[in-house]
Amino acid sequence: MAFATRHFVRAASSDAATVAAKKLLIKHVTIIGGGLMGAGIAQVAAASGHTVVLVDQSDEILKKSTKGIEESLKRVTKKKFADNPEAGAEFVKKTLKNLTTSTDAASVVHSTDLVIEAIVENMEVKNKLFKTLDKFAPEHTIFASNTSSLQITQMANATTRQDRFGGLHFFNPVPMMKLVEVIKTPMTSQKTFESLVDFSKAVGKSPVSCKDTPGFIVNRLLVPYMMEAVRLFERGDASKEDIDVAMKLGAGYPMGPFELLDYVGLDTSKYIIDGWHSLEPNNPLFAPSPLLNKLVEEKKLGKKTGEGFYKYK
Repeated sequence: MAFATRHFVRAASSDAATVAAKKLLIKHVTIIGGGLMGAGIAQVAAASGHTVVLVDQSDEILKKSTKGIEESLKRVTKKKFADNPEAGAEFVKKTLKNLTTSTDAASVVHSTDLVIEAIVENMEVKNKLFKTLDKFAPEHTIFASNTSSLQITQMANATTRQDRFGGLHFFNPVPMMKLVEVIKTPMTSQKTFESLVDFSKAVGKSPVSCKDTPGFIVNRLLVPYMMEAVRLFERGDASKEDIDVAMKLGAGYPMGPFELLDYVGLDTSKYIIDGWHSLEPNNPLFAPSPLLNKLVEEKKLGKKTGEGFYKYK
């Protein structure tokens, strides 16, 4: 009888371990941040059948986000349902039905499977948010950040769910760009990682995996490339115009590095490189640029201000 009891206990423990190891099927998603990235993620999640709550600080911001999502969906349906406008209208209606908004993050995370943060690129602000939501979200809920440059591990350490924390870096514009970088910290469980990969696929994206290294894959290669172009120009080795032409015609890039810097925003690029430089001050790839610093100081931030490396009308 004792053997039978021990056998039953072992079997029950094994079953429990199997259940615990199963991936989480993400159905309910809470997205914090109604800007371009947050709204874009909300759109693709709702369009793929997930129940989505989009959260921001004011109803005014959320109304603007919802309107932007609806307009984006209509553009999508023009191509996707060109031969069937009625099906397109139904798709828009169904997607919007999956989406609600809220100004109170703590009150809506109690029933969510996944929280995706897409707010300002400030570690202190992000950590404060995650620390608060950690108290209200269920134990099974996975937390993820859409950061493009900050350390995921540091955010995870602001919570008690380090094993249920990862990065989901979408690209702008989210409805169009197919890539998602899924970031695994040293503490992220395999179950969490696989759940995030599955979610990325479910919203129609192609996930790639990366450790929690500065810039992950794309920005780790892209930002130093843009900075090296600036250094090439600073040294007087080539004009910015010729560098842009060379990379477009020689490498097949849609934009040259200076055009891309102006598009991204010189302040954003400076913020990223300064952050990486503070982490690895001896890495020459992360060395600051005097010219970039000067332009940012002069408020010449690129297309959004009308002037950066180039002037815009």
